[in-house]
Amino acid sequence: MTNHEFASDKVNKKDEYYTKRYAIIPILKYLKENKTIWCPFDTEESNYVKVFRENGFNVISGHIVDGKNFFKYEPDDYDYIISNPPYSLREPILERLFKLGKPFAMLINISGLFDSKKRYGLFKNNPFEIMVFNKRIDYIKTEVNNSSPPFSSIYICSSLLPSQFVFEELLKESKKGVNFTQAILTNSPLINASQNNRNPLTKLESVKS
Repeated sequence: MTNHEFASDKVNKKDEYYTKRYAIIPILKYLKENKTIWCPFDTEESNYVKVFRENGFNVISGHIVDGKNFFKYEPDDYDYIISNPPYSLREPILERLFKLGKPFAMLINISGLFDSKKRYGLFKNNPFEIMVFNKRIDYIKTEVNNSSPPFSSIYICSSLLPSQFVFEELLKESKKGVNFTQAILTNSPLINASQNNRNPLTKLESVKS
């Protein structure tokens, strides 16, 4: 158990950066079909929940506002944990994720990620992979966070990617926004990473560590 096991059930508004669809799409091809994804920091309106369901996955949403505190709640049956977690709690979140032992992918601020002695130990002693992007992700603005975040983001994963470092190109939405993304998804079948094919949405280069 961590010191945050009984963390506050209140939302830290400064942590509320909402993820756009284009930042979720690259993870799709690494997921096996017909699996259950737990999105522990997402409401039903989250793009994570919507994109995964549109692609045939069973999704369990969970958010503190719905009474599902990540440090206290866990679904009975699921295959993956994927979300954009609150950055102020990334250390205890990573600690709990590794303890749960399920494949996961967390979109995380890379700034100072390896500076903490505790996080250094977590990465040293647990299997993990990193998805790096060719450009900075911009997030959906809120009343509290009304400007683009001054940091770059990566996916920290465990038991999910085919090699420790994977490089992906982001295709940001055009002026047509969501319709643009949905059109690409509709014309591009979900590709399992094990098929050794390339998803038309992204260009993959894998580098073995």
